[in-house]
Amino acid sequence: MENTPLHILLADDDESDRFLFKEAFEEMKVKTVVHTVNDGLQLMEYLSQENIPLPHLLFLDLNMPRKNGLECLKEIRSIEKLKDISIAIYSTSASEKDIEETFLFGANVYIQKPSDFSELKHVLNKAVMSAFVYQEPPFNKANFLMRM
Repeated sequence: MENTPLHILLADDDESDRFLFKEAFEEMKVKTVVHTVNDGLQLMEYLSQENIPLPHLLFLDLNMPRKNGLECLKEIRSIEKLKDISIAIYSTSASEKDIEETFLFGANVYIQKPSDFSELKHVLNKAVMSAFVYQEPPFNKANFLMRM
């Protein structure tokens, strides 16, 4: 995987968050291809295409119009060809209910969006490294919430 770029997909309705996310990956020393979609419907349309490589890691915002992140998470985990994608919930929410639900429905990690760009780079790098570590059961909720 050293020479193969890591395919990253972000589903987020906030344009400035998508821009900062892409900027952060451009500054990191990880070879990536980053795609973004604006909401849950676009995400599911993107993932249903036959001619695209599936993302290695999906960053999924919870609060999106048309189809929210939790609905997408449930749908992705129910589709055979998509169920093995590593999913990082990427949200402003710190709600215990959101954290619990996304853990139960199969997200690999939960990240509360940082407000600082250097923190963003740090947390994205950490998410890339840890998403693969926690992909296989048994899952541990203590490792699920990524705190900075």
